[in-house]
Amino acid sequence: MTSSSAGIPQPSGVGPIDADALRQAVTESFDATVAQLKQLVAIPGIAWPSFDPAPLNASADAVAGLVRASGFEDVRILRCDKEDGTPGGPAVVARRPAAAGKPTILLYAHHDVQPTGDLALWETEPFAAVERNGRLYGRGAADDKAGILAHIAAYSAVTRVLGEGLGLGVTFFFEGEEEAGSPTFRAFLEAHQELLRSDVIVVADSSNWKVGLPALTTSLRGLVDGTIEVKVLDHAVHSGMFGGPVLDAPTLLARLIATLHDEEGSVAIEGLIGRDDVAVDLTEEEYRADASVLDGVMLAGTGTIASRLWTKPALSIIGFDAPAVDVASNTLLPRARAKFSLRLAPGQDPAEAMEAVRRHVESHAPFGAEVVFTPGEKGSAFLTDTTSAAASMAMWALGEAWGVPAVETGIGGSIPFIADLTELYPDVQILVTGVEDPDSRAHSANESLHLGDFRNAIIAEALLLARLNAEGLA
Repeated sequence: MTSSSAGIPQPSGVGPIDADALRQAVTESFDATVAQLKQLVAIPGIAWPSFDPAPLNASADAVAGLVRASGFEDVRILRCDKEDGTPGGPAVVARRPAAAGKPTILLYAHHDVQPTGDLALWETEPFAAVERNGRLYGRGAADDKAGILAHIAAYSAVTRVLGEGLGLGVTFFFEGEEEAGSPTFRAFLEAHQELLRSDVIVVADSSNWKVGLPALTTSLRGLVDGTIEVKVLDHAVHSGMFGGPVLDAPTLLARLIATLHDEEGSVAIEGLIGRDDVAVDLTEEEYRADASVLDGVMLAGTGTIASRLWTKPALSIIGFDAPAVDVASNTLLPRARAKFSLRLAPGQDPAEAMEAVRRHVESHAPFGAEVVFTPGEKGSAFLTDTTSAAASMAMWALGEAWGVPAVETGIGGSIPFIADLTELYPDVQILVTGVEDPDSRAHSANESLHLGDFRNAIIAEALLLARLNAEGLA
């Protein structure tokens, strides 16, 4: 029967789930799981067009091998072509059909990784996983090869404990181009809609609240981006001969960018929504430490720190076209361009947000400068139905695995493809989980995974699978 961790409410009606046996099965194979993760980290599979695709293909082959070793017979490497005709990233899909009357759960993660960036910032070789102080360092160790191994290890534990008693349908979907923006994700879903159809989807690509405290991610912000260009002259002219009566384009672009926030640092674009209702919060000191904010830098915005991160808009300038300082000349520059990235609060329509940015920049053109707005990508926000059976089971499983009650959190980032999942599978229950923590440094140098929390994440998913198998979603 189910064991009870201190402080974790035990759900009524739980079937014969042997939590102790599941925990033991995960623990006995954990060293082997970490060794498998290290092998995956060693493969620099990057889906960006400028990188050699051979390592990415090798990554898919390695993942497929691990899936087959876990007992799946139906394992495929699939891909769709991009709009320009080039092949998309290789996805690994494996399927175990459900027994009569049992639900199917789809377990998602991605095997492609971010580029390393400046190697001088890494303390260890990015593609040689190193254990240090209870953490595993390496590119992809947390984001998101640990998600893949969490799924495989949890499934393996459940099959060992339940044997023939496992009737739950299980599908693995390990994407191969997430870090490149999932350019063929929608086409892939449409091409394989029936193969991927399920009752519950677990997206293991998020973070826990902190080390030792598990979380179910219940909200994600949406995203729109684009470029803003300012034009003031037909061509460049000598700054000494003509400077004074006209301001150069970078200066006017800077003035326009300054209108995007108010004096407190809140986004000042009319038509954007936000709210200040979050279940948990973090202190300013915790945020400063996690975000590496320099001493003396004031925090922007109003309301709780968590609402500023999860349920309010946030706008950043992430690119700026202007001559580099080392090659700058005494010239009035005729045009300058910046790229913006706007995170949207849950409930915000991305198309309406894009138009709000357009209206703002065109109506705030400084000194009559010509402003050219070019829209970019759009992605919808996500809110979990926390009243669903799957969400309730997940919160219980997380608390049982960690031994402390789980919390509901938001994430300031975006996973735009979740909107595609909800559109094509409107009745599916989606759970967003993860193995990261605030110090995992995903996408940055010295990315790492807390091994204790990794083990707990596997246990939690094994418990979730076992309970879904026992109770279904009724």
